[in-house]
Amino acid sequence: MTSAAPTVHLMTPRLILRELTEEDLPSLSTLLQDEQTMHAYEGAFSNDMVHAWFCRMLERYDSDGYGLWAAINRDTGVMIGQCGLTRQTILDRDVIEVGYLFHHAHWHQGFAVEAASACRDYAFHHVNEHKVWAQVRDTNIASMNVAIRLGMTVRGRFVKHYRGVDMPHLAFAINNPRFTQNA
Repeated sequence: MTSAAPTVHLMTPRLILRELTEEDLPSLSTLLQDEQTMHAYEGAFSNDMVHAWFCRMLERYDSDGYGLWAAINRDTGVMIGQCGLTRQTILDRDVIEVGYLFHHAHWHQGFAVEAASACRDYAFHHVNEHKVWAQVRDTNIASMNVAIRLGMTVRGRFVKHYRGVDMPHLAFAINNPRFTQNA
């Protein structure tokens, strides 16, 4: 019996953004269990944490119609990261965030900006969001630069308590140009 093909949500010049499947678990583990890649999360995930992350994405696909999608390199067919939209609480508001996480071997090649731009536009044109957010740890300069390249500006600061650590974050956002009000 063949499993159904995963739902593809977006294609960019170099990437396919599609829903995760069980077949992606080894690649997801490679991503989430890499110390350098996961430095902003206070280190690599355990096997249980990877499985919980995977299950949370599947739940988001079912409940919201989106989540963090597998970012597949179109030339190689290899999953090199994740990017997508998730519901988050930022500055005490329920918002839509564009999230991006790429294996460190693929940093500084424009993949995060390419994927996150497509996701931002998807949120504006298909989800009809008035504003899209990004939450970035205040020590993660590369991720801040991605948010800035998406046209986002800092809207505030907040602290997330994660894995036993208080992590200061910046709240970046961009308004949908189709709407004149500040949503």
